[in-house]
Amino acid sequence: MLDAVTDLLLGGRCVGCARPGRLLCGGCEAALPAGAGPAWPVPAPPGLAPPWAATSYDGVTRAMVLGLKERRLLGLARPLTGLLVQAVAAAAPAGPVVLVPVPSRPASVRARGHDPTYTLAAGAAARLRREGYDVRATRLLRTRPGLLDQAGLDAVARARNLAGSMTCPTAGLRRLAAAAPRVRVVVCDDVLTTGATTREAQRALESVGLQVAGIAAVAATRRRRAESGTSVPLIPGAR
Repeated sequence: MLDAVTDLLLGGRCVGCARPGRLLCGGCEAALPAGAGPAWPVPAPPGLAPPWAATSYDGVTRAMVLGLKERRLLGLARPLTGLLVQAVAAAAPAGPVVLVPVPSRPASVRARGHDPTYTLAAGAAARLRREGYDVRATRLLRTRPGLLDQAGLDAVARARNLAGSMTCPTAGLRRLAAAAPRVRVVVCDDVLTTGATTREAQRALESVGLQVAGIAAVAATRRRRAESGTSVPLIPGAR
Protein backbone atom coordinates (compact mmCIF):
# COMPACT_ATOMS: atom_id res chain seq x y z
CA MET A 1 0.00 0.00 0.00
CA LEU A 2 2.79 2.42 0.90
CA ASP A 3 4.56 1.76 -2.40
CA ALA A 4 1.34 2.34 -4.34
CA VAL A 5 0.65 5.63 -2.56
CA THR A 6 4.25 6.78 -3.08
CA ASP A 7 4.08 5.99 -6.78
CA LEU A 8 0.75 7.80 -7.10
CA LEU A 9 2.02 10.93 -5.39
CA LEU A 10 5.63 11.03 -6.61
CA GLY A 11 5.79 8.73 -9.60
CA GLY A 12 8.65 6.80 -8.01
CA ARG A 13 9.97 3.42 -9.17
CA CYS A 14 12.59 1.05 -7.84
CA VAL A 15 15.91 1.63 -9.62
CA GLY A 16 16.52 -2.11 -9.52
CA CYS A 17 13.34 -3.72 -10.81
CA ALA A 18 11.19 -0.70 -11.82
CA ARG A 19 8.45 -1.67 -9.36
CA PRO A 20 6.29 1.40 -8.62
CA GLY A 21 6.91 2.97 -5.25
CA ARG A 22 10.16 3.32 -3.37
CA LEU A 23 13.49 4.13 -5.01
CA LEU A 24 14.71 0.75 -3.79
CA CYS A 25 12.00 -1.80 -3.11
CA GLY A 26 12.15 -4.20 -0.20
CA GLY A 27 13.03 -7.16 -2.40
CA CYS A 28 15.95 -5.44 -4.13
CA GLU A 29 17.26 -4.08 -0.84
CA ALA A 30 17.07 -7.51 0.78
CA ALA A 31 19.15 -8.92 -2.09
CA LEU A 32 22.03 -6.50 -1.49
CA PRO A 33 25.22 -8.26 -0.39
CA ALA A 34 26.38 -8.55 3.20
CA GLY A 35 30.07 -8.20 3.91
CA ALA A 36 32.97 -7.01 1.76
CA GLY A 37 35.87 -8.56 -0.07
CA PRO A 38 39.29 -7.56 -1.43
CA ALA A 39 38.93 -5.58 -4.65
CA TRP A 40 42.34 -5.40 -6.29
CA PRO A 41 42.33 -3.85 -9.77
CA VAL A 42 44.02 -5.85 -12.52
CA PRO A 43 46.70 -4.56 -12.78
CA ALA A 44 46.88 -2.69 -9.47
CA PRO A 45 48.70 0.65 -9.25
CA PRO A 46 52.05 0.13 -7.49
CA GLY A 47 51.84 0.76 -3.76
CA LEU A 48 48.03 0.80 -3.57
CA ALA A 49 46.77 0.27 -0.02
CA PRO A 50 44.54 -2.81 0.39
CA PRO A 51 41.22 -2.08 -1.35
CA TRP A 52 37.86 -3.45 -0.18
CA ALA A 53 34.43 -3.25 -1.78
CA ALA A 54 30.99 -4.55 -0.87
CA THR A 55 30.04 -5.75 -4.35
CA SER A 56 30.68 -5.51 -8.08
CA TYR A 57 29.65 -2.42 -10.00
CA ASP A 58 26.74 -3.81 -11.97
CA GLY A 59 23.03 -4.50 -11.73
CA VAL A 60 21.15 -2.86 -8.88
CA THR A 61 24.26 -1.38 -7.30
CA ARG A 62 25.24 0.40 -10.50
CA ALA A 63 21.71 1.78 -10.85
CA MET A 64 21.85 3.02 -7.26
CA VAL A 65 25.22 4.74 -7.66
CA LEU A 66 24.15 6.47 -10.88
CA GLY A 67 20.78 7.39 -9.38
CA LEU A 68 22.40 9.14 -6.43
CA LYS A 69 25.27 10.72 -8.34
CA GLU A 70 23.67 11.77 -11.61
CA ARG A 71 19.94 11.94 -10.88
CA ARG A 72 20.16 13.27 -7.32
CA LEU A 73 17.94 10.51 -5.93
CA LEU A 74 18.97 11.27 -2.37
CA GLY A 75 16.90 8.46 -0.90
CA LEU A 76 19.47 6.02 -2.30
CA ALA A 77 22.16 7.38 0.03
CA ARG A 78 20.92 5.18 2.89
CA PRO A 79 21.32 1.76 1.21
CA LEU A 80 24.56 2.85 -0.48
CA THR A 81 25.90 3.97 2.89
CA GLY A 82 25.10 0.52 4.21
CA LEU A 83 27.29 -1.03 1.52
CA LEU A 84 30.14 1.39 2.22
CA VAL A 85 29.91 0.58 5.94
CA GLN A 86 30.71 -3.04 5.12
CA ALA A 87 33.80 -2.07 3.12
CA VAL A 88 35.01 0.35 5.79
CA ALA A 89 34.55 -2.24 8.53
CA ALA A 90 36.76 -4.61 6.52
CA ALA A 91 39.39 -1.98 5.69
CA ALA A 92 39.58 -0.12 9.02
CA PRO A 93 42.34 -1.02 11.48
CA ALA A 94 41.87 -1.01 15.24
CA GLY A 95 42.03 2.37 16.91
CA PRO A 96 41.02 5.84 15.72
CA VAL A 97 40.23 6.02 12.02
CA VAL A 98 39.36 8.92 9.76
CA LEU A 99 37.42 8.33 6.54
CA VAL A 100 38.63 10.62 3.77
CA PRO A 101 36.38 10.76 0.71
CA VAL A 102 37.92 11.03 -2.72
CA PRO A 103 37.28 14.66 -3.71
CA SER A 104 35.02 15.54 -6.63
CA ARG A 105 35.84 18.31 -9.03
CA PRO A 106 34.17 21.56 -7.87
CA ALA A 107 32.40 21.83 -11.24
CA SER A 108 30.89 18.37 -10.75
CA VAL A 109 29.65 19.23 -7.26
CA ARG A 110 28.06 22.42 -8.55
CA ALA A 111 26.40 20.62 -11.45
CA ARG A 112 25.04 17.84 -9.25
CA GLY A 113 24.05 20.09 -6.38
CA HIS A 114 25.63 17.74 -3.83
CA ASP A 115 28.77 15.75 -3.04
CA PRO A 116 27.71 12.08 -3.04
CA THR A 117 31.05 10.60 -1.99
CA TYR A 118 31.27 12.78 1.10
CA THR A 119 27.63 12.04 1.91
CA LEU A 120 28.34 8.31 1.90
CA ALA A 121 31.55 8.63 3.92
CA ALA A 122 29.89 10.83 6.54
CA GLY A 123 26.93 8.46 6.75
CA ALA A 124 29.24 5.45 7.14
CA ALA A 125 31.16 7.17 9.94
CA ALA A 126 27.94 7.99 11.79
CA ARG A 127 26.69 4.40 11.58
CA LEU A 128 30.00 2.93 12.67
CA ARG A 129 30.21 5.28 15.66
CA ARG A 130 26.86 3.93 16.80
CA GLU A 131 28.41 0.46 16.63
CA GLY A 132 31.32 1.49 18.84
CA TYR A 133 33.98 2.36 16.26
CA ASP A 134 36.23 5.37 16.84
CA VAL A 135 35.75 6.88 13.40
CA ARG A 136 35.03 10.22 11.77
CA ALA A 137 34.74 11.48 8.20
CA THR A 138 36.75 14.52 7.12
CA ARG A 139 37.22 16.35 3.85
CA LEU A 140 41.01 16.56 3.69
CA LEU A 141 41.62 16.47 -0.05
CA ARG A 142 41.12 19.01 -2.81
CA THR A 143 41.56 18.70 -6.56
CA ARG A 144 43.93 20.93 -8.50
CA PRO A 145 42.61 23.00 -11.42
CA GLY A 146 42.71 21.28 -14.80
CA LEU A 147 41.54 17.83 -13.69
CA LEU A 148 39.46 16.24 -16.45
CA ASP A 149 36.33 14.12 -16.07
CA GLN A 150 37.47 10.50 -15.80
CA ALA A 151 34.52 9.10 -17.78
CA GLY A 152 35.69 7.41 -20.96
CA LEU A 153 39.39 7.39 -20.06
CA ASP A 154 41.34 4.13 -20.08
CA ALA A 155 43.69 3.08 -17.27
CA VAL A 156 46.74 4.85 -18.74
CA ALA A 157 44.83 8.08 -19.43
CA ARG A 158 43.26 8.01 -15.95
CA ALA A 159 46.65 7.67 -14.29
CA ARG A 160 48.09 10.50 -16.43
CA ASN A 161 45.10 12.76 -15.73
CA LEU A 162 45.25 12.15 -11.98
CA ALA A 163 49.00 12.37 -11.43
CA GLY A 164 49.60 15.14 -8.89
CA SER A 165 45.95 16.22 -9.11
CA MET A 166 45.13 16.16 -5.38
CA THR A 167 46.39 18.19 -2.45
CA CYS A 168 45.88 18.10 1.30
CA PRO A 169 45.55 21.72 2.51
CA THR A 170 47.17 22.68 5.81
CA ALA A 171 43.96 23.98 7.40
CA GLY A 172 42.29 20.57 7.27
CA LEU A 173 45.36 18.89 8.71
CA ARG A 174 45.46 21.31 11.62
CA ARG A 175 41.84 20.67 12.46
CA LEU A 176 42.39 16.93 12.29
CA ALA A 177 45.53 17.11 14.44
CA ALA A 178 43.66 19.09 17.08
CA ALA A 179 40.70 16.70 17.15
CA ALA A 180 42.48 13.37 16.70
CA PRO A 181 46.29 13.54 16.73
CA ARG A 182 46.92 9.82 16.13
CA VAL A 183 44.71 8.34 13.45
CA ARG A 184 45.00 6.13 10.42
CA VAL A 185 43.14 6.88 7.23
CA VAL A 186 40.76 4.88 5.07
CA VAL A 187 40.18 6.46 1.66
CA CYS A 188 36.52 6.17 0.58
CA ASP A 189 35.03 6.17 -2.92
CA ASP A 190 31.79 5.05 -4.51
CA VAL A 191 33.31 2.95 -7.30
CA LEU A 192 36.80 1.50 -7.61
CA THR A 193 37.78 1.18 -11.28
CA THR A 194 41.48 1.20 -12.18
CA GLY A 195 42.60 2.29 -8.73
CA ALA A 196 44.23 5.44 -10.16
CA THR A 197 41.92 7.82 -8.28
CA THR A 198 42.33 6.19 -4.89
CA ARG A 199 46.09 5.80 -5.42
CA GLU A 200 46.38 9.53 -6.09
CA ALA A 201 44.34 10.26 -2.96
CA GLN A 202 46.63 7.93 -1.01
CA ARG A 203 49.72 9.69 -2.39
CA ALA A 204 48.45 13.13 -1.40
CA LEU A 205 47.64 11.99 2.14
CA GLU A 206 50.92 10.16 2.63
CA SER A 207 52.85 13.16 1.32
CA VAL A 208 51.78 15.09 4.43
CA GLY A 209 52.57 12.28 6.84
CA LEU A 210 49.23 10.50 7.18
CA GLN A 211 49.12 6.71 7.22
CA VAL A 212 46.62 5.20 4.78
CA ALA A 213 45.52 1.82 6.11
CA GLY A 214 43.16 0.88 3.30
CA ILE A 215 40.66 1.78 0.59
CA ALA A 216 36.90 1.29 0.98
CA ALA A 217 34.43 1.47 -1.91
CA VAL A 218 30.77 0.71 -2.36
CA ALA A 219 31.53 -1.31 -5.49
CA ALA A 220 34.35 -2.30 -7.84
CA THR A 221 34.24 -2.69 -11.59
CA ARG A 222 35.13 -5.94 -13.31
CA ARG A 223 38.51 -5.57 -15.01
CA ARG A 224 39.72 -7.58 -17.98
CA ARG A 225 43.05 -9.38 -18.21
CA ALA A 226 44.69 -7.95 -21.31
CA GLU A 227 46.44 -11.19 -22.16
CA SER A 228 43.29 -13.31 -22.21
CA GLY A 229 40.38 -10.93 -22.59
CA THR A 230 38.55 -12.71 -19.78
CA SER A 231 36.47 -10.87 -17.22
CA VAL A 232 37.92 -10.79 -13.70
CA PRO A 233 35.44 -10.35 -10.82
CA LEU A 234 37.00 -8.17 -8.15
CA ILE A 235 34.82 -9.43 -5.33
CA PRO A 236 35.09 -13.07 -4.30
CA GLY A 237 31.97 -14.91 -5.38
CA ALA A 238 30.72 -12.06 -7.59
CA ARG A 239 28.87 -13.14 -10.70
